Amino acid sequence: MTDPQPAPAAIVENLRRVRDRIANAAIAAGRDPESVTLVAVSKTKPVDAVRAALDAGQTVFGENRVQEAAEKFPSLRTSHRFSLHIIGGLQTNKARDAVRIADVIETLDRPRLADAVAAAIAKEHRTPTLLIEVNTGGETQKSGVSRDDADGFIDDCKGRFGAALAGLMCVPPAGEDPRPHFTWLADRAARHGLGTLSMGMSADFEIAIACGATWVRVGSAIFGGR
Repeated sequence: MTDPQPAPAAIVENLRRVRDRIANAAIAAGRDPESVTLVAVSKTKPVDAVRAALDAGQTVFGENRVQEAAEKFPSLRTSHRFSLHIIGGLQTNKARDAVRIADVIETLDRPRLADAVAAAIAKEHRTPTLLIEVNTGGETQKSGVSRDDADGFIDDCKGRFGAALAGLMCVPPAGEDPRPHFTWLADRAARHGLGTLSMGMSADFEIAIACGATWVRVGSAIFGGR
């Protein structure tokens, strides 16, 4: 059974609360609240929910599936300005669609996908911002390059994509303290001169901000459960 869809007024209030929590977490960490970008994760949510968030001033959204993003977002571009992130594992055969519709792809995680994205960029003449996803917990059911292979893959992608490669992303294992995963990712990004850290979700984004997150991906705290 799924939770009922929050009314537009509830989404507006949820956004306000999340933004306040982001600002307070940044201040507590000695950071400028403007240094943290909220990515509102709208996966499985209808266009009306996205539109309510847009009308409340939210301008950055995350979707897991390319097909769902393609169904919801292109029509909204005629009336709103926003940035669309692909935050779910990406199949190579969806790379061109992702390059065509997304402003950011956060889940670059293997050489074959890097090849597919590079080919799509050449065909579409459009280069989204790219992040590398690292499977910091070594979970077999999750996407992401392994810790052991991360340095080599980062170096390869920096050489291939240049400034389009902006940073790193991770999803720590559920039920574990996320801090070691966040601090590892922050250290790895710093070693490679990458300034963007996408980490932290509804349950742990304040911890992620304390560890240096620049993008936090928040869904259920804004749009309700799936």
